[in-house]
Amino acid sequence: MDRELYLPKSWTEDSDRCRTARIPESKSFETKPELARAMVRRALDSALPIAWVTADAAYGQEWHFRRMLEEAGVGYVLAVPKSQQVNSPAGSWRIDHVLTGAPAEAWERISCGDGANGPRVYDWAAVKLPTIEGSDPAHYRWVLARRSLARPEEIAYYLAFAPADATVSELVRVAGARWAIEECFQAAKNECGLDQYEVRRYVGWYRHITLAMLAHAFLAAMTAQALEKGAAETVRAASFPSSWQKSDGSWTLPIPLRPAPVTRAPALLVPLAPTPPGHRPPLPLPAPHAPRSGESRTTTDLKQRQPTRL
Repeated sequence: MDRELYLPKSWTEDSDRCRTARIPESKSFETKPELARAMVRRALDSALPIAWVTADAAYGQEWHFRRMLEEAGVGYVLAVPKSQQVNSPAGSWRIDHVLTGAPAEAWERISCGDGANGPRVYDWAAVKLPTIEGSDPAHYRWVLARRSLARPEEIAYYLAFAPADATVSELVRVAGARWAIEECFQAAKNECGLDQYEVRRYVGWYRHITLAMLAHAFLAAMTAQALEKGAAETVRAASFPSSWQKSDGSWTLPIPLRPAPVTRAPALLVPLAPTPPGHRPPLPLPAPHAPRSGESRTTTDLKQRQPTRL
């Protein structure tokens, strides 16, 4: 729903290059987290119902980004590196040390959403951090960890800010939403050429990205409508008898499982078409005549090939 072009310092510090590319003179260097904060502010100012924000570690490790969301009262589940510092009234620790020594029952196997090959299941552990004086009483901060089933040594970490009634399953769902976001980007690249731009002007890039995003949104809406229409047209199977009975330690049905007799309507007679007339012998064609003086052979042939009316 929004986009920003990242310009490195090598561009913003070269005024001639920026002038050639039609970059506004007011445009200065901004980091990617700063661009993200600007887009999130625009989203929060819009009419969209936004409840959660999720992002990878490049944005999650930025204190200003997290603080902005907390001040706006928006929940987040942000990936962070294992070296991320976690602050509490008792001190500060690396996030990978917070869950060191956690008991086995602290890890819960939860799916964070469906993927290309079915549910994406991991072991998750979550701990609620102590509240800091002056913090929002309606929200809590969390430390979240995701452990791979096939490679238990691979653990990803998250910092979360959630309403007081939020559950661990809800935090896991928000963390897993990033997979759908990445799939959205990939679909826009494959189907709408989101990344296939060859532009030399600042405005040209925004035009291409905007039109590609609009085309992808249109395709997504059409796909959703087609799925809803297909679901509405699907004929549901007859419900199976539900009045089960238990006898001699086994479950049985009180009615025999025999198909109900099918009552067919009497066949209708269809009148046949009238009998076609009998075969008629072919009529002889008129004898060809010799061409007149000045008449070409082609004209004579065309006259001879004219159909005879019966």
